[in-house]
Amino acid sequence: MQDNASLVYQFDLLKEENRQLSLDKHIFDKFLDVSGNAYFCYGFENGNFHCVGNFAGMLGVDVNTIDDIALIRDVIKAEEADTVMDILSTDPEKNADIITKEFALKTGRKWIEINAFTIRDDEGFPVEKYVCFRNITRLKVQKDELTYLAYYDNQTGLINRNFFIEQLNDRVEKAREEHVPMHVALVDIDSFKRINDSLGLVYGDELIMLFGQYLSSFNNERITVGRFGTDVFVISVYDPGKDASIEAVVEKIRERLKKPFILSNKDEIYLSVTVGVAVFPDSADTGLGVLQNAEICVYAAKDSDREKIHYFDTTMMKKFLESFEVEKRLQDAILMQNFVLFYQPQYNVSTGQLRGCEALIRWKEHDGSYIPPMKFIPLAEKSGGIIPIGQWVIRTAVSKLEEWRQKYNFNGIMSINISAIQLKKDSFVDDLIMFLRSAKIDPENIEIEITESVLIEKTSEIIEKVSRMRQFGLKIALDDFGTGFSSLSYLRSLPISTLKIDKSFIDTVISDDTTGIITESVVNMVRRLGLETIAEGVEEEGQMDFLKKINCDNIQGYLLGKPMTEKDFEKIVLEAAI
Repeated sequence: MQDNASLVYQFDLLKEENRQLSLDKHIFDKFLDVSGNAYFCYGFENGNFHCVGNFAGMLGVDVNTIDDIALIRDVIKAEEADTVMDILSTDPEKNADIITKEFALKTGRKWIEINAFTIRDDEGFPVEKYVCFRNITRLKVQKDELTYLAYYDNQTGLINRNFFIEQLNDRVEKAREEHVPMHVALVDIDSFKRINDSLGLVYGDELIMLFGQYLSSFNNERITVGRFGTDVFVISVYDPGKDASIEAVVEKIRERLKKPFILSNKDEIYLSVTVGVAVFPDSADTGLGVLQNAEICVYAAKDSDREKIHYFDTTMMKKFLESFEVEKRLQDAILMQNFVLFYQPQYNVSTGQLRGCEALIRWKEHDGSYIPPMKFIPLAEKSGGIIPIGQWVIRTAVSKLEEWRQKYNFNGIMSINISAIQLKKDSFVDDLIMFLRSAKIDPENIEIEITESVLIEKTSEIIEKVSRMRQFGLKIALDDFGTGFSSLSYLRSLPISTLKIDKSFIDTVISDDTTGIITESVVNMVRRLGLETIAEGVEEEGQMDFLKKINCDNIQGYLLGKPMTEKDFEKIVLEAAI
């Protein structure tokens, strides 16, 4: 017979074991709650059945006994129920690797992962069977969102650049096996930066969204549309034919663009596009190669008829490579400052006195030859190289003007051309004024030449910058007057001092009466506005006589002097000083 002390000890031991079991069960229950999983366990030897986890929250039914398993059939679609019920049976052979399916349940559509396995003893007899239900809906949604972000453009819903290239490579391999062609087109929205700047980023994004949504309507088994860049879209057509061809797609796009896109603020915006097309296998034998050649087409099309569909050919590649080589050499020239300035004299028509000159840049090659600005300035503007080039021109021209002032007491005007890209730089005006002050140059002797192209974007900002330069004392000349569409309107808003009449007018000012009348009217009008006039491209005595007759102030052209080296111009300066 046990004494009381022994009984108390055993009682306390049982009590502690029960407490530990309760704690273990509490932890286990919490673990199940956190995991969100639910489990079936069936013992083959004794027929015991256990069910743990939140089946009610996951499947919408309470499962407490083995008979309750039949209730699950009622909440799962018939075609899926048989598979699930087989897994949940007590048959030890009805196991399953992980099955992941989307089920339409009473609690909503959910992604459920089911895993069933049987534990056997050393002799291979079944001991227990376990079935795990795991709700992976949130993980599946997150995975789908990440997949969408990785493969789709969030703004338009179209596939993005990387996914398009992946699909394109697969399509090209299929086209290669089936010996069929494949067309790839790049669709570039014209002047979108100007549109975006005028609308603002929010409405610019909305415009891209509307255009992208329209393009998505072309997606089908043979046509794939993607977004390639900010304002560039890409379309591939597999085995093109009458019912699916680039020509048909582009025709529909151009027809749609005859109507405006209406933004949420009720603005009506018209778009135009440039289209470049490359064909597999004619232009390249890889998907990436075809795509690159379509890019070259768009690049080349910017300087030609944008209303046409431009197809890649070997001539286009040759021109592109030549342009690429020039651009590469230009970068070296910028680094080494392999440039020189030529100077073209300007004369007062009435007195014949030297007014000054226009500084004109030339790119000096290693063989001593010169490349004119029309050959490399457009490339420099595209690459951003115009900024260091422009800075070099300003420093060199101003330094030369100061040198002539000290050596020859030259008080003429130095005209310097400024690119639109230079003027758009935020610090351009501040940098220019600071430099001129440090150089101690009279701003009245510097004339900054701008063209209408600087006003295409951010007109108010440009006018403010031009006004600041004019207030500082610089002369401002509007170059190439008469070649644009809105020149007269700029005369009212731009604080210019000088108007340069374009050579295209001077060429026919004598032979064409209409041109003569227009030129005379412009000169008279400008004089009444208090502006100075310079006629460019004067090459004949008759042209000079006509300009003198209509009271044009100054002339510039081959008749009185071609662009020349600084040494040759110094001779003219010296003669004028005598």
